[in-house]
Amino acid sequence: MSLLHDIQKDAVDASTDVSTLLRKCVVLSARLGNDEFEAWVNHELNGYPDEHNLPSYRILDTQSLGHFSGRWGSVMENAPMSMRCLPQKIREAMSHSYLLDPISSYVDLLQGTDRSNAQEPWPPDVTAIVGSKIYQHMNCLSAWKVIPRNAIAGVVDAVRNRILDFALRIEAEDPDAGEAPLDSSPVPQEKVSQVFHTVIHGNVQNVAAGGRGFSQIAEINVTAGDFNTLAKYLESLGVSKEDVHDLEESTQADSANGPPIDGFGSRVSDWIGNMVAKAASGVWKVGAAAAADLLTTAI
Repeated sequence: MSLLHDIQKDAVDASTDVSTLLRKCVVLSARLGNDEFEAWVNHELNGYPDEHNLPSYRILDTQSLGHFSGRWGSVMENAPMSMRCLPQKIREAMSHSYLLDPISSYVDLLQGTDRSNAQEPWPPDVTAIVGSKIYQHMNCLSAWKVIPRNAIAGVVDAVRNRILDFALRIEAEDPDAGEAPLDSSPVPQEKVSQVFHTVIHGNVQNVAAGGRGFSQIAEINVTAGDFNTLAKYLESLGVSKEDVHDLEESTQADSANGPPIDGFGSRVSDWIGNMVAKAASGVWKVGAAAAADLLTTAI
């Protein structure tokens, strides 16, 4: 059986360990000679250094809960926490979970006997800074993000599905690519990079063939103060006319309340959060991490 067929078989078989599947992709990346695919496979096996280049499927929307104490011994346990009362930078960080660990960590978590949702504690410094701003006359003692168990399962499946799609597309270019000599580039690097960005990140970019550390940012043509140019740009990214209309109403509502003290107004901030969530679900042409940068820069 060829390497590509072997990878496809294991990707379809749910009983095959994802780490074992990824190690076969290490061999495939060496045969293809593509740095981007090699880096992605190694990051999935060993973990990501930070969230800056994290694939969108590893960025999860989360809800936070907390324990609170108040006057005369009053307490609130497992109380839901609204992000709207927090500064924009803290709100963004506390509304998402960035899964940086090796994929094997999440597989082990799913295979454990504990069927409850995972938790990610808030940093103590953040709790201390904003703990009194959540509920009136109450102070937050501890807080944590709730990471749904099914969302973690979705991350593991996303890796398996992307490997299957990648292997099928490479086979369509060259059925014998998996048996090629090391670093022989049986498929043109430009084509491998195109397949990689389409399958792994869900978007197509102009990239340097096989190059390391290369990135290209799409040009943003928006005239300051001209909402029409902003609307056209957002629609070119795949934002619906209804969502663009919601943004226009949000900017008008925030403007009526005066200039925001920190970043965007609350309505626009909520709109951006909703759009990033849509990007993470695959509705857009770009991933969630890229969507956040594009939106904030354009707006």
